[in-house]
Amino acid sequence: MIKEIFDLFRKTSPLSQAFERSREMLLHDQEMFDAAVHSLRERDDARIAVDVYAKDQMINAYEREVRRKVFTHLALAGEKDINAGLVLVSVIIDIERIGDYAKNIVELAVHHPQRLQCGVFEDDVAKMETTVKTMFELLLESLPGNDEPKAREVMSEHWWINRKADDLITIMLEKPDSGVTVREAVATALYIRYLKRISAHLKNVASSVVNPFDRIGYRGEPDGD
Repeated sequence: MIKEIFDLFRKTSPLSQAFERSREMLLHDQEMFDAAVHSLRERDDARIAVDVYAKDQMINAYEREVRRKVFTHLALAGEKDINAGLVLVSVIIDIERIGDYAKNIVELAVHHPQRLQCGVFEDDVAKMETTVKTMFELLLESLPGNDEPKAREVMSEHWWINRKADDLITIMLEKPDSGVTVREAVATALYIRYLKRISAHLKNVASSVVNPFDRIGYRGEPDGD
């Protein structure tokens, strides 16, 4: 679906400019996420090298700019490019939400200044964390060339994270004697939730590469809902 935008991207138009701005938003999301994870998981003082609040405000401003450019383009072009415009307006919502969850991770680090170590859940959480970082890379690589295999890989990785996150939270609830302190368990559960939500929004953006507009956010197959 988003291929229509790539075709327009070769032209000078508000819609192509909006597409480029949405990619910039995603790059800012990636930088925020990496800095937030570093603060939570690798530092004992919650310091962070990136001003995530400033970047969050920038992403919000970019979202409004994308909406204006899409509206301007459609007002001039009429119905011809309406599908591409709707796709962009849809995916920037997911991109903006990724920034919000990265900010949540920073806030978690502030309230848990010691580096978060997840005890018996560490290996699974670390794998989820690494997978989300990989999803960012794959998604950013898939967009410029409309690379469907990479976009599908992003979507596939999300379903693994989604299941693993639910399994880990269930274990925490049903087996409180896992050896993790209450404080660590709460922080770990929140972090798992944030990773799951970021993964879900990355999946939604990736789905715009492989799916028609009405199936953005869903699996590629009609019976996959």
